Amino acid sequence: MKSAIFACLFAVALAAPQQNPLGLAEVLVDERVDNGDGTFQYNFQTSNDISGQRTGSIGSAGQSNIAGGYRFVSPEGETVEVTYVADENGYQPQSPYLPTEHPLPAHVYELLAIAEQQRAQGIQFDNRGFRLN
Repeated sequence: MKSAIFACLFAVALAAPQQNPLGLAEVLVDERVDNGDGTFQYNFQTSNDISGQRTGSIGSAGQSNIAGGYRFVSPEGETVEVTYVADENGYQPQSPYLPTEHPLPAHVYELLAIAEQQRAQGIQFDNRGFRLN
């Protein structure tokens, strides 16, 4: 009798709706269209505020050019958004959250000017930095 009651309780527990016990993100939107010719559209969104979209079009050399973006929440709680284009000119992301190049120090411009003057005068150096003429 006890085993029958236990079996019934166990069956009810298995049949109950599950509540995502691991706290994993769920996919809320997943839309995909692929036309098979290099053109496509893709859009997704998850329950933890990650989303992305991209659109493909045919490029000048027959490749797929892609324009899109993605968004997520950083560990600090900020929403980070990146947009991009990937085409004949390469991958070109844009976002205030991406690192940027530091400006060159002033002395580098002076050294570049000196090197240009030396080239104009025909001065040459070997691969070890010794002057040849």
